[in-house]
Amino acid sequence: MSPVTDRPWRTAALLLPGAIAAAHIGPAATWLPGVRLPLFPALSGTGRRRHVALTFDDGPDPESTPRFLDALDELGVRATFFLLGEHVVRHPELARETARRGHEPAVHGWTHDRPWRPAPLRDAEEVARTVRAVRDATGLRPRWYRPPYGILTAGRWAAARRAGLRTVLWSAWGRDWTADATPSSVRAHVAADLRGGGTILLHDSDRHAAPGCWRSALGALPALVEGCRRAGLTVGPLHEHGAPVAPAGGGRRR
Repeated sequence: MSPVTDRPWRTAALLLPGAIAAAHIGPAATWLPGVRLPLFPALSGTGRRRHVALTFDDGPDPESTPRFLDALDELGVRATFFLLGEHVVRHPELARETARRGHEPAVHGWTHDRPWRPAPLRDAEEVARTVRAVRDATGLRPRWYRPPYGILTAGRWAAARRAGLRTVLWSAWGRDWTADATPSSVRAHVAADLRGGGTILLHDSDRHAAPGCWRSALGALPALVEGCRRAGLTVGPLHEHGAPVAPAGGGRRR
């Protein structure tokens, strides 16, 4: 092959890694509210207009999760808990108790890592492994998936779809993972973006956040629930949300 005819192949070889990386990380643009909320309402967790879905990430945690379960019992509210597989196998009795109290277990991944490099086989195995761990601990098969940090990649989209899970991010969050979070700040952040039909993201653990920050989310719960009820909104898990659901990983509509 001459140097001239060889040039397109060299160009393609140089561009291929970039194209693979772009395809891998492209769906992560849905992390941006300006992209997700108007273009992918299903991925944002949009549901019935008079309902709010309450969700928690990063558990189960033996120090903090029981306090959330007790608080939710007192409020008469059920929620969806996105669980990490590595914590489920360490604390299966806590995952089981979460389900026993009427809450919905969901998949948050095996570990709480950032997926900057393409690893579709690993993604598929870790999501499937977490599904098995949740099912073994709770007796329930999860139906929802939320990637760690809300970073949705092509590999994680495909892994969720293959496992029969529907991917959901959120429409309002409390920024409760920060060191300076307070119950008041959590309520204010949620209130700024929450509308009827929205999905709230909070955390019932500080394992992947500032130490003790879960206390801010816990302290905000009563006022958040009361505020929703005053507005005529019911609060519950995702399976009561009533949204038309797109295939795993997104699609227009959570």
